Amino acid sequence: MPPDDDLLALRELLDSQPVAALATLHKGEPAVSMVPFAWRPGASELLIHVSALATHTRDMLAHPRVALLVTAEAHEGVSPQARPRVALQCEAAVLPREGAAYESAKAAYLARFADAAVTFELADFSIVVLRPIAARLVAGFARAHSLVGEPLARWLAR
Repeated sequence: MPPDDDLLALRELLDSQPVAALATLHKGEPAVSMVPFAWRPGASELLIHVSALATHTRDMLAHPRVALLVTAEAHEGVSPQARPRVALQCEAAVLPREGAAYESAKAAYLARFADAAVTFELADFSIVVLRPIAARLVAGFARAHSLVGEPLARWLAR
């Protein structure tokens, strides 16, 4: 198990960085896009709000296995290889618009991105839930760790 300091710092990275690189499979080829993301309170799932017009949305519908990369800000004097980062393998699922789960997810997303309220009025936008199934955590140079299963769920729920 990774050291607690590394686990805490990398979990804080996920809380502090609002944007991630999303990797999808597009017509058999890898594709990467940028997505803002939020957390559902009390859950270990990430939320993204995407348009049906976006290529990555169609990609997720066709192939729900995706990857997400969150990287710490660059700092002068810190090697790019030493930058903390979290890579998550996830299953993507569109959240139905009706019900308490949707309203809770919408509230969580808007708590982080209040300016996105207008997009919730557009019919082509959906909330996609990303359920992590594996993580690669890099706290710095030579400090890489993998998490799956229950250890991953516990780390994400912090």
